[in-house]
Amino acid sequence: MKLKVISTGSIGNAYILSNGDEALLIEAGVNIKEIKQALDFDYSKVVGCIVSHSHGDHAKSIKDVMALGIETFASMETLVATNTFVNHKAKELRATKTHHIGNFKVMPFEVKHDVPCMGFLIEHKDCGRTLFLTDTYYCKYTFDGLNNIIIEANYSKAIIDRKYGPDSEKEFLRDRILQSHFSLENCKDMLSANDLSAVNNIVLIHLSDTNSHEKQFVDEVFELTGKNIIAAANGMNINFNKTPF
Repeated sequence: MKLKVISTGSIGNAYILSNGDEALLIEAGVNIKEIKQALDFDYSKVVGCIVSHSHGDHAKSIKDVMALGIETFASMETLVATNTFVNHKAKELRATKTHHIGNFKVMPFEVKHDVPCMGFLIEHKDCGRTLFLTDTYYCKYTFDGLNNIIIEANYSKAIIDRKYGPDSEKEFLRDRILQSHFSLENCKDMLSANDLSAVNNIVLIHLSDTNSHEKQFVDEVFELTGKNIIAAANGMNINFNKTPF
């Protein structure tokens, strides 16, 4: 299995899990041309697309993905917000219910954002159990038997406090960030709360251009976990198998 990063960050988010025989698109937050190119203009192997929430950097091309004939799965709130709920390719995701999408099993779960948002537990024989978690400031769930993790580390609280402190007159920006995204500290707490013994890769996504420090984030998460830590970058292809080899 490979994880392809089409795009990550506030400019747009889209990822592909593919084993060569089938592919799952995660998020549709970039121009449809980028998604088409990443799929080599072959959509026949795409078994579905899952979308976490309605913000443009995650759902920008949701209608265009459906127009390609790809079944697209999201919460009813997201389908309504993107005006796609009547599309015959729109499929409702229900929290904590397992959905079969090709040979992928996807269990969505609710997370805390400023609009209804979901994380995903994705299972496939080739990548094992994969956690996808983004755009939240809190996750109440823990997960057993994880093999791979894709997790937001948007900002460092120390950077936010320094930039948007009481003297900055920008405390409203600080509050919005704190109430909508996962910090490095949140990310580390989440990882510490889960059994990582079988985890191969931890991919850090949605790093802020201005409120994060990539090397620091990778180093701190590696120091905590001892795992293979990757800061996602546009165009990156990552080996994403159930086992290390």
